[in-house]
This record gives sequence, structure tokens and C-alpha cells, in this order.
Amino acid sequence: MRNLKIVGRSLLQFSSDDNPLPLSATTWDAASNSVICAFGPSESRAVIELKRLHYDRDSADQRLESIASWDAPCPLPTLPCDSILDLHHFSDSATSCLVLAGGDIILVRENPLGHEELVEIVGSVDAGLSAAAWSPDEELLALTTQADTLLLMTREIENISSITLSSEDANVSSHVSVGWGKKETQFKGKRARALQDPTVPEHVDEGALSPFDHGSVAISWRGDAAFFAVNKIEQKRRRMIRVYSREGQLDSVSEPVDGLEGALSWRPSGNLIASIRRLNDQIEVVFFERNGLRHGQFSLRLTPADLKVLTSPLTLRWNSDSNVLAVSYPTKVQLWTMSNYHYYLKQELVFPEGKTQTVLSSWHPERALSLALSTPGALQILEYLSVPATGSLAPPNDYGMVASIDGLSLKLTPLRIANIPPPMAFKEVSLEHKAMDVAVSISGTRLAVLSNIDIAVYALDMLKRPVPLPSLLWRSDLGKGCCPRHVAFIGDDQIVILADEWDEVEGRLWTGNSENLTYRGRVESPSQISSVFTSADCQGLYAQFRDGSVHQLHIDQETDDFSVQTSLIHSLSSFAPEVRPLVFGLAKSGVLYANDRILVRNCTSFVISPAHLIFTTTQHLIKFVHLTNAEDLEVPLDEPQKDERCRSIERGARLVTAMPTTYSVVLQMPRGNLETIYPRALVLAAIRRSIEVEEYANAFFACRSQRVDMNILHDHDPERFIASVSKIVAQIKKIEHIDLLLSQLRNEDVSETMYKETLKQKDLATKPKLSPSDINTKVNRICDAFLSVLTQSEYKGSHLQNIITAHVCKVPADLEAGLEMIGRLQGAKDPLTEKAAEHICFLADVNQLYDTALGIYNLELALLIAQESQKDPREYLPHLQSLHDLPPLRRQFKIDDQLARREKALTHLKDLDAFEEAQDYVVKHSLYPEALKMYQYDQVHLIDIMRVYADWLSNNNRHKEAAIAYEYLSDHTSAYPNYLSANLWREALSSATLAAMSPSELTTLATSLADGLAESKDFLSASTIHLDYLSDLPTAAKLLCRGCHFAEATRLLILHSQPSLISSIIDPGLIEKSAEMTEFLADMKTQLLAQVPRLRDLRAKKEQDPSAFYDGLYDNGHDGNIPDNISLAPTDTTSGGTFMTRYTQRSGTINTTTTRKTSKNKRREERKRAKGKKGTVYEEEYLTNSIERLIERLNGTGEEIERLVEGLVKRGMRERGMAVESAVLGVRGLCVQAVEELWVGKEEGVGVGGGVWGMGGEGEELRPTGGDATLWASLEEMGRKRIAPVLKGFERLGLLG
Repeated sequence: MRNLKIVGRSLLQFSSDDNPLPLSATTWDAASNSVICAFGPSESRAVIELKRLHYDRDSADQRLESIASWDAPCPLPTLPCDSILDLHHFSDSATSCLVLAGGDIILVRENPLGHEELVEIVGSVDAGLSAAAWSPDEELLALTTQADTLLLMTREIENISSITLSSEDANVSSHVSVGWGKKETQFKGKRARALQDPTVPEHVDEGALSPFDHGSVAISWRGDAAFFAVNKIEQKRRRMIRVYSREGQLDSVSEPVDGLEGALSWRPSGNLIASIRRLNDQIEVVFFERNGLRHGQFSLRLTPADLKVLTSPLTLRWNSDSNVLAVSYPTKVQLWTMSNYHYYLKQELVFPEGKTQTVLSSWHPERALSLALSTPGALQILEYLSVPATGSLAPPNDYGMVASIDGLSLKLTPLRIANIPPPMAFKEVSLEHKAMDVAVSISGTRLAVLSNIDIAVYALDMLKRPVPLPSLLWRSDLGKGCCPRHVAFIGDDQIVILADEWDEVEGRLWTGNSENLTYRGRVESPSQISSVFTSADCQGLYAQFRDGSVHQLHIDQETDDFSVQTSLIHSLSSFAPEVRPLVFGLAKSGVLYANDRILVRNCTSFVISPAHLIFTTTQHLIKFVHLTNAEDLEVPLDEPQKDERCRSIERGARLVTAMPTTYSVVLQMPRGNLETIYPRALVLAAIRRSIEVEEYANAFFACRSQRVDMNILHDHDPERFIASVSKIVAQIKKIEHIDLLLSQLRNEDVSETMYKETLKQKDLATKPKLSPSDINTKVNRICDAFLSVLTQSEYKGSHLQNIITAHVCKVPADLEAGLEMIGRLQGAKDPLTEKAAEHICFLADVNQLYDTALGIYNLELALLIAQESQKDPREYLPHLQSLHDLPPLRRQFKIDDQLARREKALTHLKDLDAFEEAQDYVVKHSLYPEALKMYQYDQVHLIDIMRVYADWLSNNNRHKEAAIAYEYLSDHTSAYPNYLSANLWREALSSATLAAMSPSELTTLATSLADGLAESKDFLSASTIHLDYLSDLPTAAKLLCRGCHFAEATRLLILHSQPSLISSIIDPGLIEKSAEMTEFLADMKTQLLAQVPRLRDLRAKKEQDPSAFYDGLYDNGHDGNIPDNISLAPTDTTSGGTFMTRYTQRSGTINTTTTRKTSKNKRREERKRAKGKKGTVYEEEYLTNSIERLIERLNGTGEEIERLVEGLVKRGMRERGMAVESAVLGVRGLCVQAVEELWVGKEEGVGVGGGVWGMGGEGEELRPTGGDATLWASLEEMGRKRIAPVLKGFERLGLLG
């Protein structure tokens, strides 16, 4: 659906001197983007002039630059003058090669060295030459001579192969055709040709020559230079195409084709060889495969009058990307493209002179749509752009109108009305002249068609059904010598035409809204004009120039140079609205610009809608950019799974148009078929716009048709939604649609999760967001808002179903309210009762509804619900009957007991004054707290409930609460054993004393408690019991000394008037404790001196050679050699990562041969990890944890050490105190050093190898199993954020110096 649009054209006519040399050959210089032109020789002047044409220069004098000129007499007497068969330029050496029909091969060096000549004949064939062609890789030259010989030469013009073209070559290929795709094999009815073999055609071609065949020879290479074809007449009987390899081996010959002429062009992509076939009633372009078989054709659509006058041979040329075929006539050139197996005539370029010689065409070897056309007296240099001709993209006129040029037919398709794939079209307009350019007005009511001769304006009516054919409004002829290029609309009626003239650089403008066009003059600019276009509102006229600048044009011929410079931009087809000036442009290299800012470098096509820049990329993605200022344009990342502004598309797809009204985008595939997609970016933008203007019906139906979560209707603007509930009900109307909306609600803010707004506006920062509490109550708030509207008198009768849905859709579902409403209808004998019951059974689980109906004690409603379910009447009818026969309170108890509503059932028992039954019910269902609350004012029953509750607590090992309950009941005998079991020695001794326990039993109890406390190292509590309950002062003092409470022990001895025991109890306790503490600190020091250096060495080894550090795990105790059956090369199931891949960044399948996954191996690995054996990978973790635990123990003993040192000094043991203090200071110093050295930089977690194990198919993290899981946990532990341990302060005693 794309047209070829001229974006650069140079028209030159050469001087008419008395004896001018004709332009006989052209070729491209890809390095300088110039054209090499060869003039002559002619019969009157045997001279060849080689010139370089700089067509992009403005001055005519600067365009042609002479390279060389020499005499070229014809060596063959049979020729009136010599002629140039092939002209080729080598850009790498600035050398041109000319092959002449007389047999000479000439090199022209623009920069010759000292020993080289400017013009040199490097080879000559005495018999003369008939055709020549260089290979695309410029390594081989293929020549055919007048003596029926094929020559292959190198670039140094050295002959490598000489092949005789004989008639025996026709026997190389034995063609067998089964008639695929031909008329003879098509079905024509069961009786038609019933006995005819479908593989035998009606007519077999014999290769008869065309009466207008001039006997020319043609050579054409395939794009990869592996094969070439030669088209030559064989013995004046048939024309045959031979296919040779680049080594000169004959590969195949073509099948006989009647009327085949000398044109030949091998498509660079390699699948087709094109030639011309002339029949009595038409001329066709026929295609051959490499094996010589026919492969389709298309007609050139010539009229009988054209056929009559057309006697000159035609030539064919494919462009470099195989998309455009140039067919050359004597006075014109046609450009054909193919899409969906249909050939379109896109352009017809006419020369003013009438000559019998065919126009020469030459495609640029690198720039696929650059073309040079030449005749002996004129030259056209053209540059094309393949773009679709589309209508407005602004609603409501975004009909998706696409106009496709096809010769005398204009194919129109409004894709919003009818999505018809090419080559078909919705409407076809027959034209009088072949179109050059097409434009559609902003309203879609006018269509302008520009041809070489005139401009025609048609009226369109997209609102009428059926849509009529466009009607001609007016037509105006263009001036003679004018070469029109572009047409555009200003407003809805006025058109602008850009045209060129021969030998003029500046373009010319015409305007008009009727048959009388007004000439506006030349477009003055330092550079050549490329194209004209209008702004998105069609009010401003702009021009792009070949230097990339954009200028605003005024109709009074004044040019406003506010243009935005966008260097090297070659396509500027859209102008963004409302953010002026903002110009988007696409370079041929794929760079997309916004003014002078580069947005992306891999763009393939783009369009502009009122809200978005839409473009496709070479990564097969379509992206949407919100239109703002050029500096604020945000291009989304290549994340189609995460960002609504990015979506995957089919490979090679390009944009045709976008229709925001239907939130759709039309793409064209490389083959030509269309695909319409509905991107989330356009859909959500339309939904948000509808919400903001409170058109909730449009937003709802967009969500419904495009499967968008309907929660966005509320979440995009919660306050507006709640305030507009009545409007929503009035707009949506249908009960089923309101039900659908309510049923889709859930407690989630989708505007922050699924559909996060990507347009960064100023008001988004101040937009209120739902708080967590608002999100948790969202569904209920919306349902309540709908209920407040639906329960009004105007809706209550017709929207009963919606009211029930609103109740049921609450979280949790308010089934009771819905059932109560149905119960009221049932009580009023409303005919809608059964329908309401059926609807609520559809929405909720029937069993839950049945239980809820019973729970509101409405047996008739429960019966109605049961009847709407699949329940067996033999089950629910007797059950409901038994309940109906019970008294009201007993029935309610029975129902609540069946529904496991124990507390309500207990309430009914209390109302029935059945305490014994209630007490049994409490014990059965453990309803003790509920019963206590219920009987809190009934003291007699409260005591009974408390008694059974205390027994239950004691039996369930909740001894503390049981003891408190017994003490509440003044049962101290039962309380103290529970206190004893709860390790509450104070409460146990108090209760035992109140229980009148005998002194011996009390002493025994106190002794056991003291021993237990001493074993748990609670020496202070144990000493209290010995002193207060056993009256054993010495034992109490010894226990205090074991806990380093020397001051308290001394106080007790002096308080009880026994200071003599100080020397016998306190001093030995000090000596024993100092020795114990000194040994404890020495062990710590030994541990630090062993573990810290080892940990330092391990970390240094891991940093130096991590691979060797981790491989030590397997080398320890095992053979270090790699097994023979394990490949070290990465495969599909492994990733070629770093050395850490083995333990860290694993992805994909894990090799089961080399990993430990069994539970046995896992237990073994866990034991190895716990031991931290030296030499294993777990040693570092073990040592780190061991040092951390040592510091914790040192912090825990700090106060004891301080009390011990003070006690030693008090009792005159200063040396022992100094020894203990010195030991603790030494250990603390080692700890401080270890923390500073080993925990430096560990405040920030480094992760495990900087990555994760891998990702599964659903995005979940893949973690190792078996023994690998233990190793992975160890590595995670070492890589996590570890806080350096804090060493508590130690206050030294100043008396020790």
C-alpha cells in the first residue's frame, strides 16, 4: 500500500551545439554520490568525453566536471561508429572502465600514478563485443563477442575463461513442467476437457522470435555474484537465456518462449530472472527461475495504439534491494513494485524528446531508491521514498484512508470502514493519466491526484452508506515543460503543487482551489527542495530541503527561516500538533529525529497521531511516545512484557496508518498482507480520555471488547467514579453489563500495577492515590455506591438483579443482605422472587447460600435456595421439616450448632436456662472465654465455668494461666504445682505456703527449686531461696560468689554478723573464679589467633583465584580430573558465563550428572557445612560465624569480669586482678583488630555472584536442590548484608595502673 514519492530530482538538458556528443552511458560513484557520464562517440565525432556530474550542487557550472577526453575511432568496418556497451566505476581506486562495441576495454584513472596513463586501452577483442557486465563484487567481467564466444576476465583484465556459445547448449536442461498455476490445470467443471491430461498445455512455445527483435545480447549477474545469465539469439531461430556459474560452467538454459526479446535483469535477491515477451496483443514481463523454467509474468498494460508505435526494444533493471523494477521505453520509464503477488505501476517518468533509442536506467548500488535516467540529450537524477498516502489521523476524521497508485487505477481503502487487503481495494478510481502523487484532505472529503499532465480533485463521502465512488470536482492542466512532484492540501479545499523544470534548481509552487491554478514562484533556498507537507491541522505549509532543514512557506513567496535543523534527515512526513515547533524525521540509516534530538537509531517507519509518536524498529517492536516537548519525549525500553508503550510485531512489519477512534494500528507485512492490531497504549489512552470526560459507556465497552481490566474505570479517577455512579448506570443501561462491571471488581489499584500511567504530566504528581486502607475497602465502597443509586425508586424495580450482584460482589460477600432482600420479596409474594433466587445461586456457591439462609433462620428461603440447587430433596426436606417442628430458641440453637456458630449457639442455650447442657457444650467445643464473658454477672455459674477452664488449661500445659485460675478460685493446693511447672519459684513458694504445706515438704520444695536455679546459673535467685527459706547463709554466699556477686555476698555475711566467713568463703570464691576466667580468656585468645589468620588467608585466596577456591570443594578427597563424559562447551541447556556460573549465575537446565540432588547428599552437605571442615567451601562461613559468636560471649561476660576484678582488688589480690584485666584487654584488642580487618566493606551486601540462579518459564526464580541447595544457602549467607559485630566497652579499674 506504499507509493513511490520523489524526494529529490535533478533535470538536465545538454547544450545544443552544432555538433554535440550524445550522452551514451552513466554509472554511479557510490563513494562521492555522483554520476559518471560518458558522452559520444557519434558518427560525426569519434570522440569520448568522460565527465562527473555533481547533481546535488546548485550552480549549473559546478555540476559537470570533466575527467578525460580522447579519440575513439571504430576499429570494425561493419559499424558506422563505436558505441559504449558498459560503463563501470571503481570507487575504491577512482577508476572508470569502458567496454566498447569495437572490442576495446579502456581504463580511465582520475588520479594516475607516475607510470600510469590517464586513459589506457588495457584489452582488445578483434572480433568485436556484443555485451558486457561487471559482477556486483567487481571481481569479474563477463563479455560476449561477435564470434559467439563468452569471455570471463578478472579486474586486472586477465582472461580466465573462454566459452563457445553453441546450439548444443540447449540440451543441458530437460525441462519438465506439470503446469503449476497455469490456466490449463485450473478446474473448469466436471464435463470440461474430461479426457484431457491437465499437465499437457494447449499450446507449447517453440521460441519463435519477436518481429521487433534487434538481435541484441544482454548479460545480468545475480546479486551475490555466484551466477550470471546471458540472453542471446541462437542461430536466428530462438532466443535463449543461458545461466553460468562464476567459474564459467553452464548451469541451465531457459525453456522456449515465443516472442522473448533481449531485455534481461536478474533480481539481486536471486529468485527471478526478468525478461520481455512481446505478443500480438500485449507486452509482458516474464520471469524465469535459475533452472530455466518460467515463473510467472505480468502485463505492461499497453493499449493497442501504444503497441503499434512501440517498435524499439525495452530494457529492464532491478534496484539493489529487489523491490522496484524499472522498465525503460524510448520516451519514458515505468517503475513497478510487487505486493501480495500483484505488480503495481507506481511511477511513469516521461522525457520531453521523442527518440527511437531506449532510455538508459542506472540504479544506485547502495541507495536502493536512487535512480539515474538518461537519453542522448537529457538526464534525470531521482531519489524516491516508499511511503503510504494516508488521510488524517486526528479523530473523528481518522477513517484510515489509504490511496495506492497502480497506473491508471487509484486504489482507495478506508481501513476503519473496510479492512481490505491489497491488491484488492474498497474503491478503485479510474484515472485519465498515470498518477505521480496523491493527497487526502484533513476532513477526508477531498482527494487530489497529481499526474505528469494535470491535477484532478475528487469529492469523497465517508458518511454515506454505502460509500459512493469518488466524484470528480475539477481538473486543471499543468504547464508544458512542468514536471510535477508533490501535491498537498492546505485546509480542506486549497491545494499546493510542487513541480520541477528542466535545468532549474529551485522548485516551483502552484496553489488553487479550482481549475485556475495560481503560480506562486520559485522556492528560494541555499539547498534543493526535497518535499512539501502541511502541519497536522493542515493550516501551515512547510518544505524540507536536501540538507535536512525545514522551512515554513508563505503563499506570498516569503520564506520564514525558523526551521529546525535536523542533519541528514531524509523523510519528514509528519508534523506534531500543539507542541510547535516539533518536527519528526527518519533518515535512511534508521535514525529517528525529533528536531535535532536523536530518539532511536533502528527505526523502520513512523506515523504521528494527535497524542503519540508511533514507530517500528528493527527489533520487530512497535513503540509509542507521548507527544510533549522534544527534550521531554520518553522512548520506552524494549520491554513489551512490562510497558504498555512497547509491543512485539511480526518480523519486517511496517506502519501504514493509525486510527485513534478505534484505537487500532494497521501494519503491512513484507509480503504485502495487512494486520490490524489494537495496542494497549492506544486502548488505554482512549479509555482514560473517556473517563476524564465522563463517557463511561465508551470506556466500559472499550474494556469489554479489548479485554482490559475494568477496575481501571474506578482506579484512574476514584473520586470521579464514585461521584458519577448514577451517570454510569444511566450510560451503561443494560443490566448484564452492570453485572459484568461489578463482578470484575477486586481490591487492587490497577492504575499503579497493571496499567500504570506512562504520560508524565504536571497534574500526575498531585493526583490522589489510593491508600492501602482505601484499596482494601475499594470493592465494598463501590458496591455501596451502586446500592445507594440502585435502591432508588427509579431503578429498584428494573435493576433488582444488579442490587443482588452488588451485595454478592462485596469482599467478603454480603450474602445475608442479598438473601434478606429475596426473603422480603418472598414474603410479599413478588413474581421476581424465583428469578432473584436463580441469579444469586448463579453468583455464589449454593451450599454457602443454603447455610446462610438457615443462618438467618428463614426456612422458607432455605427451601427456595435448595430447590434452585442440585440438592436431593430426600435430604433437605426432612431436615427442614425437623427444624420447623422445634421451638424457636431450640431451632435457632440447632441451626447455629449445625453451622458451627458455637458462640451464638451457646447464647441460645443460656436463653433456654439449660446451664448443665451449656457447660457440657462449653467443654465439648472449648468455649471457655466466651462462656466466662457470657456468665460474668452470674457468680455461681462463673465459678463452675472457671473451674473447668482451669482444669483444661492445666491439662493443655498452659500452667501459668491454670495456676492463676486456681488462685482466683482460692485453690492454692492446685495452684502451686502449676507455678512449679511454669518455673515461677516465687509464686510457687507463696502458694505452697498458703496451702498450709508442712515445713518438711516446704523445705524439700525450696531445695529442689534452689538446685534447679543453680543448674540454670541463676545464682542470685538460688541464693535468695537458701537464705530466706532454708536459712543456709554459707551456701547462699557461695552461690553469690559463683555468680561474681562478691559485694552482695560480703554484705549478707556482715549483715548476719558472720564476718569470719569472708576469708573462708569469699576469698576461695575469688581465687576459683579468677582462675576460671583466666582460662576462659586464654581459650578465646587461642581461638582468635588460629581463626583470624586462617580466615584472612581464605579471603585472599578467593580474591586471587576464585575458580581454584571454589573448585577446592570437589578436588578435596576426589580426583581432580574432569570426567570424560562432561562437555566444557556451552550448550542450549547451559550458559557460557564466568567462573561463578557454577555456583551463582546458573540459568536453564542444571546438569544432573555433576550435581548432588538426593536427600542423602543434602544431609551430608549439611553436616559438612555445620563442621566447617578445613579445605571445604564452607570453612569461610564457619570461621566468620565462630568469631561473631566469640565476640557475643565476650560481651556477655564483661560485667562479670568487672565485678571479679573489683572483688580481687578489695581482698588484696591485686596481681590476680591485673592478670584478669590484662587477659581481657588482650582478647578485646584481638577482637577489635579482627572486626576492622575482616568486616571492612561488608556493610553493603554483594549478592551471590551478582546474579540469581535463573528464571523459570513463569518468571519464578529457579533454585538448586539436593546438595547444591546447601552450597547455595552457604554462598547466599556469605554474600548477604552482614553487620559488623559491636564490641561493648570495658571499664578498667584505675587502681591497677
